[in-house]
Amino acid sequence: MKSHAKAVVIGGGVVGCSVLYHLAKAGWTDIMLIERSELTSGSSWHAAGGFHTLNGDPNVAKLQAYTVQLYKEIEEISGQSCSLHLTGGVMMADTPERMDFLRLAHAKGRYLGMDTELITPSEAKAMFPLMDETNFVGAMWDPVEGHLDPSGTTHAYAKAARKLGAEIVLRNRVVELTQEVDGTWNVVTEQGTIKAEHVVNCGGLWAREIGRMVGVELPVLAMEHMYLLTEPMPEVEEFNKSTGREMIGVLDFKGEIYTRQERNGILLGTYEKACKPWSPVNTPWDFGHELLQPDIDRIAPSLEIGFKHFPGIEKAGIKQIINGPFTFALDGNPLVGPVQGLTNFWCACAVMAGFSQGGGVGLALSNWMVHGDPGFDVWGMDVARFGEWATLRYTNAKVRENYSRRFSIRFPNEEFPAARPAQTTPLYDTMLANNAVMGDSWGLETPLWFAPKGSEPKDIVSFHRSNDFGAIGEEVCATRERVGVTEIANFAKYEVSGPGAEDFLNRLMTNRMPKTGRIVLTPMLNEFGRLIGDFTIAKAGEERFMIWGSSAAQKYHMRWFEKHLPKDGPRASEVRIHRFDQTLVGLSIAGPKSRDLLQKLVDVDISTKAFRFMDFREMAVGGAPCMVNRITYTGDLGYEIWMAPAYQRLVYKAIKEAGEEFGLVDFGMRALLSMRLEKNFPTWFRELRPIYGPFEGSMDRFIKLEKNDFIGREAAAKEQAAGPKLRRVSFIVDAADADVMGDEPIWAKVGDKDFGTVEKPHGYGAPRFDAGGKEVRGSNAAEGASAVRGIVDGNWRVVGWVTSGGYAHYVEKSMAQGYVPAVLAENESAGLFEIEILGHRRSARINVEPPFDPSGEKMRT
Repeated sequence: MKSHAKAVVIGGGVVGCSVLYHLAKAGWTDIMLIERSELTSGSSWHAAGGFHTLNGDPNVAKLQAYTVQLYKEIEEISGQSCSLHLTGGVMMADTPERMDFLRLAHAKGRYLGMDTELITPSEAKAMFPLMDETNFVGAMWDPVEGHLDPSGTTHAYAKAARKLGAEIVLRNRVVELTQEVDGTWNVVTEQGTIKAEHVVNCGGLWAREIGRMVGVELPVLAMEHMYLLTEPMPEVEEFNKSTGREMIGVLDFKGEIYTRQERNGILLGTYEKACKPWSPVNTPWDFGHELLQPDIDRIAPSLEIGFKHFPGIEKAGIKQIINGPFTFALDGNPLVGPVQGLTNFWCACAVMAGFSQGGGVGLALSNWMVHGDPGFDVWGMDVARFGEWATLRYTNAKVRENYSRRFSIRFPNEEFPAARPAQTTPLYDTMLANNAVMGDSWGLETPLWFAPKGSEPKDIVSFHRSNDFGAIGEEVCATRERVGVTEIANFAKYEVSGPGAEDFLNRLMTNRMPKTGRIVLTPMLNEFGRLIGDFTIAKAGEERFMIWGSSAAQKYHMRWFEKHLPKDGPRASEVRIHRFDQTLVGLSIAGPKSRDLLQKLVDVDISTKAFRFMDFREMAVGGAPCMVNRITYTGDLGYEIWMAPAYQRLVYKAIKEAGEEFGLVDFGMRALLSMRLEKNFPTWFRELRPIYGPFEGSMDRFIKLEKNDFIGREAAAKEQAAGPKLRRVSFIVDAADADVMGDEPIWAKVGDKDFGTVEKPHGYGAPRFDAGGKEVRGSNAAEGASAVRGIVDGNWRVVGWVTSGGYAHYVEKSMAQGYVPAVLAENESAGLFEIEILGHRRSARINVEPPFDPSGEKMRT
């Protein structure tokens, strides 16, 4: 074993071997993988081996499609078979609500280039005759599903990596990780110490323990997962013989089960409600190629439904029950990327769907390590997406909840209860007393909407407009016409100070920094000119700046800030960054009466001339020391008021009392988001993401290319000179009783024009066959004439996608934001666009100017 390496990968499961292969493929050959036992000794060896491309996050789905395509490549390089079986698969819906979910998934697949199809239960039965189709109302066919040999696939990655120069050391546990002053890691193992520039935690079941070696508690938990294998079944053998094909894979939401053919029998797995964690505090190092004791009683409710839905399986004998641990993060997606606060310590863990996601994880992480950027929008997998509130107990509660809902659909207005409340502001009890429906905003309880007095403060979950619709409308209209107050503690808050603060921020941000007492809005770009942040910045003093941004991106942005701090020489101590988190909280008042209200609470002149739009000032509000921004996200006259938590109740009480004469109302986050739609305001992680350039995002007026050499300037200048290919636009939609939720395809009547905006992911394609072996394509009987397969329909084609939207209550319009080809971005013609909502294409028209106060006069008054 060598003593030095550029990178050491810890863990020899499918993910670790994929990372090793991709690093070697990218040109890093001085790399090694260290495994405590044998390859696949954690979860990989007993995995069911299924793979698919669909994912709730379209960006993760793209990486899953890449993973499936990759298998032929590693087979050819390694000479090791993955035993790939590309059978295709169906998701079965037993209720109209689950069918709506499949319509949404099918629509997402359109702009991803996936070849999914909505079909009838009878068509599904033709490909899996063991089911009773009368239990279902519809299904979705996906040709890029199947299964493989987990061990063979892992070894194919490993052999391919070795052929490219990587080293693998087995039976050698890592026992300690330390870091030198120069950033070099000491990877202390049972066989000696390796000096490494980079360390990658692919520890799988032991990822939590590896994290603890460097002082990090990763939000990951292993869960027991069971699947059973039947004895050979004559029905399976007959189907194979008569069609020359395998049976397809089937996912049954109601039964919380998945099933597919395994040899001459059936494999059936469950994600049962009565789930059970495995080793919730510590993972034993001596656990290896072992299985856990099966507990068929725990999965009996799922099996009961499964046998009813698939009676052909009920009479089969059970050959074996596999029960083994798999790791999960809070939301079921992986934890990938550099850990904030550490240098060159990387994660690729909690990849429970390793044979769907392992290749994409390896590609993204290797890009990140070698080139400084993952090359994809991987926010859905970024280890930085969770904060300090994701403690061990919080993680254990949330993972259990996520596991038990693995095959449950999530509605757009659905909030999950486990581990809540975790963080609360001083106003939490007051908000509940005001009949607030609370939501989880990056671990913080935040008011979503206020139910009418006498009614239960509870969401009725739906894909359609629900019981919050009327109340939100009242909150919006009262705010627009009088004045409203909302809590804004769920913003990110930072202070950057020191003699180098302004130079530092000018280097990071695209806009010029403000003068003392003034505010600017500014994006932040990466080296490739892509949007990685959107901030409000106030100059609070000569060497002091206050910054507000997206709460969910706090760790993500702190990681970027720290990366670019001056580190050497006399400038090393010139910049200090402080993240407030919940040590600074806030309230916002907005509406035409907000100035009158605030003037009653302060002892300084806040008239239009004395306190201008985009001014910042420190002042006492209701007797409490506060910082006040003359700006709101509603796009109306308004103010953001920031204070220490100790003063929040005092300030809120003063606002409520002074606001009575003005008809003050409380409004929640959903009303705020409705009002921002009326102003065409974008929001971070929906409209503004690392896959878009600043001019694509229509952020032109905040990009000052002439100011200095800020990060991403050269790429942004090239984008401006060439012209953006895409543009963020706002639509008014002819919706019915359901509004867009995000990720819907945008259709345009453009004939054969090719705008290059729909990129079909690489992957295998598998046609669909009936029980007689005849190919079946495009019947869509489950949907009727309104649904069209693919991304082209006569003169109509999918040209873009929705990023967010909803109902704009004050202007009484259903609205959406999204990206379309730049050449179409200012075309307000009627009849040009349609947006697909729950399987139905609705007319949509671009609205270049915001429908509320297009001149911006109200917020500047």
